[in-house]
Amino acid sequence: MLEVNWFLPTNGDGRHLTSSGLPGSGRQIPGERLPSLDYLRQVVRATDRAGFDAILIPTASGFEDPWLIAAALAADARRLKFLVTVRPGLELPSYTAYKAATLQQLTDNRLWIHVVSGSSPFEQRSLGDFLGHDARYQRTEEFLRVFHGLWKDYRQPFHGEFYRSGGAALPMPDVPSPRVYFGGASAAAEQVAARQAEVYMMWGEPPDMLAERIAHLRGLAAAQGRQLRFGLRLHVFAEASAEQAWNRVGQLVREIPESVIEQARKHMDSYESVGQSRQTALTRGRQAGARELEVSPNLWAGVGLVRGGAGTALVGSYDEVAERIEEYRQLGVDSFTLSGFPHLEEAIHLGRELLPRLKSPCPEV
Repeated sequence: MLEVNWFLPTNGDGRHLTSSGLPGSGRQIPGERLPSLDYLRQVVRATDRAGFDAILIPTASGFEDPWLIAAALAADARRLKFLVTVRPGLELPSYTAYKAATLQQLTDNRLWIHVVSGSSPFEQRSLGDFLGHDARYQRTEEFLRVFHGLWKDYRQPFHGEFYRSGGAALPMPDVPSPRVYFGGASAAAEQVAARQAEVYMMWGEPPDMLAERIAHLRGLAAAQGRQLRFGLRLHVFAEASAEQAWNRVGQLVREIPESVIEQARKHMDSYESVGQSRQTALTRGRQAGARELEVSPNLWAGVGLVRGGAGTALVGSYDEVAERIEEYRQLGVDSFTLSGFPHLEEAIHLGRELLPRLKSPCPEV
């Protein structure tokens, strides 16, 4: 069954590509929205009413704490799941399991978790984490083994390189373990996904590139006697006509000074993230424009000019965007986490115009 999620902008929001999530560009746009509790509550309520399945609460240096945000806003949604981002190394796996069990009980089992291992060395060190790239993924695997183990058999001790568990019990042992999403494009990350994840999260790339990755991950998971689901993180610019959508993204790029684009590119080149490198590569050698950055039909890499993380967007009419999502679904992706600018208005807009096209029986492609 198709799962369509939304994004909670916990470091600010606005109508511009530079409104939030910037890798240290120093660019400020008038009218930017701060992530106040009142504003985030509006986004959660709108997302719930629009009919999205879950809302992703991110984590990074400069973002509000995802656990506190989820706890503060859980009562503002009736059916919406909270996909809370967790970063091993910033908290112990047993303590994470305790919090997860408590939040499951308080939200009537509406918690999922998204596990990420890091991005740039600068950000890792700013958070007090000095492990190297591959070692972080080794730690993540131990983290998930302990986390899963507390639900399966809490009496079983664990002794690893990074963590030890003496078999503590969960505060609410009868609540179900939250679904585990996991992201990372390196070879080390893929091994962790094959052994520990339920949903493997990817950033938007052309379908042929993703088809290759999905086939590879399916093989790795099968070697472990497991099956994976696949998720995709994308921005969306959808309008009644394709011309309107492309005109909109063209204007977004024209308002960004070249110096800001160059500064962001230098910053993102310092990332250790393989996924970030793949996103950045999509814009290399291309002019900063609308159609110039269309890397496959309706897939636009312009967001990645100035933002770390998810750097691609689906651009087009409502029907075109729905068709592209269906193409990804045919490849094996059944979880889509979308976002727009700004997130409040776009949750309402896309909930009204795009979600019915995605949730209805899919056309043949």
